Amino acid sequence: MAKLIRKIIIYIITGCVLVFLVGLYINNIRENKVLKEIITRLEADSRIAEVLVTGVNYDEGTKKVSTTIKFLEYDVNGQPLEPRYFTFSGNIIQFQSLVVRFDDVYVRKGDKLKGKSAYLFWKVFMLDGAKTESYDIAKIDDVPGGYRLGKEVDPFEKKIWETFWKYVLDPKESKKLGIKNAQIEAPGTMFIPGVLYTLKIEHDGGIRIDAAPLSPILKGEKIQ
Repeated sequence: MAKLIRKIIIYIITGCVLVFLVGLYINNIRENKVLKEIITRLEADSRIAEVLVTGVNYDEGTKKVSTTIKFLEYDVNGQPLEPRYFTFSGNIIQFQSLVVRFDDVYVRKGDKLKGKSAYLFWKVFMLDGAKTESYDIAKIDDVPGGYRLGKEVDPFEKKIWETFWKYVLDPKESKKLGIKNAQIEAPGTMFIPGVLYTLKIEHDGGIRIDAAPLSPILKGEKIQ
């Protein structure tokens, strides 16, 4: 009888150990999956605009070459907005932007509102001392084009964003919103024909410009 009891106890202990080990293994898999998801969110980025050189012209009078770019911004759903064209007397062009980074905890959780950096395209410009050329893309109290809920801006929507930017630029208030920091950035590059420039915002960082050659199939073609 004692031997039987010992065997039963051993079976029970063995079973408990196996259950514990299986649970530990499953929990480890779950933790690894969550960790990978967190890292993915922190390293992720989103396309927010594309730029293409649509014209390069030489002015005999000024002896300068002008560059026309097409700026196409995308909304939060990845849909293109109305394209805009800007012409500069050079091709080293920058995009002045206000970028808001939220605390990493929101990015890790994939928060719907704060899961990635927020941004506002402010101006597009070319530095040239007193001859600096600049165009407005949006105003600081406007609703960012990429975040608009519809074609027409609702008064309440505008009020929300006006309040948002006011709080963002106030260090004391921004902390209440879970904002890590807000700063002006001006990523830029040399824009040349035959290259597609993609502006991306990193979910835990700022804006960068990626460049890639256009597909050979587009060479010599005029796309309407």
